[in-house]
Amino acid sequence: MKDSGLRGRGGAGFPTGLKWGFIPQGDGKPHYLVVNADEGEPGTCKDLPLMTHDPHSLVEGVIIASYAIRANRAYIYIRGEAVHAARRLRNAVNEAYAKGYLGRDILGSGFDLDLVVHSGAGAYICGEETALLDSLEGFRGQPRLRPPFPATHGLYASPTVVNNVGTIASVPYIVLGGADWWKSMGTEKSAGPMIYSLSGRIANPGQYECGLGITLRELIELAGGMQPGHNLKFWTPGGSSTPLLTAEHLDVPLDFEGVAAAGSILGTTATQIFSDQDCPVYATYRWLEFYHHESCGKCTPCREGNYWMVRVYRRILAGQGTQDDLDTLLDTCDNILGRSFCGLGDGATSPVTSSLKYFKQDYLDYIEGRTAPKLSDKQLVGAH
Repeated sequence: MKDSGLRGRGGAGFPTGLKWGFIPQGDGKPHYLVVNADEGEPGTCKDLPLMTHDPHSLVEGVIIASYAIRANRAYIYIRGEAVHAARRLRNAVNEAYAKGYLGRDILGSGFDLDLVVHSGAGAYICGEETALLDSLEGFRGQPRLRPPFPATHGLYASPTVVNNVGTIASVPYIVLGGADWWKSMGTEKSAGPMIYSLSGRIANPGQYECGLGITLRELIELAGGMQPGHNLKFWTPGGSSTPLLTAEHLDVPLDFEGVAAAGSILGTTATQIFSDQDCPVYATYRWLEFYHHESCGKCTPCREGNYWMVRVYRRILAGQGTQDDLDTLLDTCDNILGRSFCGLGDGATSPVTSSLKYFKQDYLDYIEGRTAPKLSDKQLVGAH
């Protein structure tokens, strides 16, 4: 895994082999592998198709990874709404048990492994790895204070590896094809293929598996181009919690380094594409409503900041905003970013700061009356 250069497919891009190597060996404690299948980032849809259409690649990846870290129990924590994918996964797990690939003394190797598919209750916060672990233990899903880290104090205070579905599903192919084959795709620092979730104003939305480093221009061509009458205006490289990019960034390499150099984050490669007929202010408002609703409430910056930013957006979109509101939004983001308990709070600021950076005029058009209000007085209740 280290030789292949595989990096986490969940958004952070941490080297997988290195993460596995953090697990202490010979410590006398049980070791656990937990697969994060709580895919909840707006616009993201790469793990669900994998689990639905190729569940055995994930099961096989779990077996290999568990063997590597000496774990005898593994869990797949799947989003509660993903009923069909969970059913497919459980069926695949039962088939693996029936064939002797799971259970006691697998294929006479002396290695034991039990795999549990656990359905959550549909909370976005449980996509954060420590909140997921708390939920798996039966507690309310809220992030833990770190350190200690899951590598030494994870599930049931024991050494735990938490990996994304896409990461673990890649493992069998790397074992079969070899590290050099894997590195023949992608870029030097971001090796291998990636599933890009394309949605929005394009002819053929869907999942596109391409080598890391492909550009949005090439992805749009693969997807049949923009819809007739639509021109690209803004897009998310990795879901709504990554800073927006614009038409000027069409040729940015979509790998971990390229997107970071452009001022955003590769994230979950959820590429939402918006045209000149879409409003960046309204899009940001809808995303903020999601973050406000999904805040676990543990820390004040995220709980209060998103609540008030939603109300400021309602005021602006109802034609009752002021220029001071823009300063208030930036000030609130400054108090959330880096001060939240976990990265999900930080992520909520990304569409706000980036849309103000690139599309401040769109905000001013609402404030100064050049754009007709998008929200009515009824929707404005509680915004003052």
